[in-house]
Amino acid sequence: MTGEASPLDPAEKVDLWRQRYFEAQAAAEEFVLGEHGEEGLSGWIEANSRITAELLRAQRPDGVSATDHFMTRLQRQLMLYDSVVSTEPQPSGTVLRNADCGILRYRKQAARAGVNLTFSSPCGYCQDLNTAIATRYVEPDVTVSCVQAGDGCTWRAESPGAPGEDTAGAPHSG
Repeated sequence: MTGEASPLDPAEKVDLWRQRYFEAQAAAEEFVLGEHGEEGLSGWIEANSRITAELLRAQRPDGVSATDHFMTRLQRQLMLYDSVVSTEPQPSGTVLRNADCGILRYRKQAARAGVNLTFSSPCGYCQDLNTAIATRYVEPDVTVSCVQAGDGCTWRAESPGAPGEDTAGAPHSG
């Protein structure tokens, strides 16, 4: 290769960062699963959630609750992959709807291109990791849960016992 390379335009940079992140994540998952199996994956989620929660604590803006900071981070993470995301404030907390997950779409595209994926779907890993982060980070009285729906999901961050809420059978506490 000779000559001077042309600079990447912003869209090319975004695509390249997505690809490099995907490659690094896939390599880490493959290594952990290959060397340590499912138990290793649980350890990976544990370490990743601890590190991320510590970073979030250090980065949280003044005047912003840990729950709002977590939900904003999750929304922005999904938006990096052009997910179709909306948030709805509720009396009990916040609902984040991911109507069309760009991470799932990106992985399906990679699989069609011949990339060998570690997981048939990233959804279980994403849900386990982000729930573990929330468990370590959000306020103790907040419940964080996720429900899969087609090619997306719905995340809820709710305070138990909020007006109009039935707390029986509440999902995993965060």
